[in-house]
Amino acid sequence: MSQSMLQRVSPRLGPPSRVPWREMRRGVRLAVLVCAATLGAACDGAAQQAAGKAAAAVSGLTAVSGLKVGQFTLGERPTGCTVIIAEKGAVAGVDVRGAAPGTRETDLLDPVNLVPMVHAIVLAGGSAFGLDAASGVMRWLEEHDIGFDVRVAKVPIVPAAILFDLGVGNAKIRPTADCGYKAAAAATSGPVVEGDVGAGAGATVGKLLGAGRAMKGGVGTASITLSDGLVVAALVAVNAVGDVIDPNTGAVEAGVRTEDGKGLADARKLLRAGATRPRGRVGENTTIGVVATNARLTKAQASKVAQMAHDGYARAIAPVHTMNDGDTIFSLATGTLASAGDVTTIGALAADVMAEAIVRAVRASKGLPGYPAAKDLQSKR
Repeated sequence: MSQSMLQRVSPRLGPPSRVPWREMRRGVRLAVLVCAATLGAACDGAAQQAAGKAAAAVSGLTAVSGLKVGQFTLGERPTGCTVIIAEKGAVAGVDVRGAAPGTRETDLLDPVNLVPMVHAIVLAGGSAFGLDAASGVMRWLEEHDIGFDVRVAKVPIVPAAILFDLGVGNAKIRPTADCGYKAAAAATSGPVVEGDVGAGAGATVGKLLGAGRAMKGGVGTASITLSDGLVVAALVAVNAVGDVIDPNTGAVEAGVRTEDGKGLADARKLLRAGATRPRGRVGENTTIGVVATNARLTKAQASKVAQMAHDGYARAIAPVHTMNDGDTIFSLATGTLASAGDVTTIGALAADVMAEAIVRAVRASKGLPGYPAAKDLQSKR
């Protein structure tokens, strides 16, 4: 088409410009990059929404992608271990508030120290003897080629914490390395069993006036999923001196019983009334738990989340962090969510789901001889 013909078709068109070939290629390349970026953002958003829906379908700790939970309960007496597996590793932190903790490998979670990730967390009964369960988890992980690569071997990093349940049944029976191995082998990403299982099998609560007026504790878990795909979850083995309180109502769910054993005395009222408390031996209790998120966190941020999660303990246990408890919370971040996490949001949600998990633990328990469950006393109210 000639220039005169173009001008007749559209008089406002000027002479045809000549675009250099290099500039044209740059323009095409830029257009492709913009389209790719737009498509990538759309795909990321769709993936996050899909992940959020998947997490919502599974409540509890395993709603966090990248985590599996396994539990093993000893048949000889009520005790056992609960194992959280992170096969691809997870950034971890820890915060210990009780005065009588029993832990393993917590120093390496300090942000100033080298190891960037852990591969499992172990919660166990059996007092300090129960820390042996972590050795079995290490063995299972090594068999599956999971661990921190030191060239000559892969060393699984497995922090652990224990609770005291030796007063329930035969104290000679406690979790061993075999218990940890079986729990790790049983780990799945499916729903987590709650109540009288794993580390919570021999757990009790409400021991302010001694074991004779206590009730049954247990394992509980809870999670929350936001619209942007962020998941925050908790798992806890509740074995507290104090009572378990429902933060939504302020009512006691399980705790120290009245003298006739048929009602709840309320530890808060007993303390204010100056009730004479038997001298407890340090460390015969302890609530231990894990909070986790799919967000990306540093070790320092993970430690802060663990600190904030203790607010969940304070909301749902009274009294808490006592001289007779070794209260400990681990924090895990799998980083499967594309965006970096907001620590304040994650920490606040961690406290919420931790409090919910504590209440769920006692509600799921079926009780033991001498240690009634929450549902046993509720039926008598």
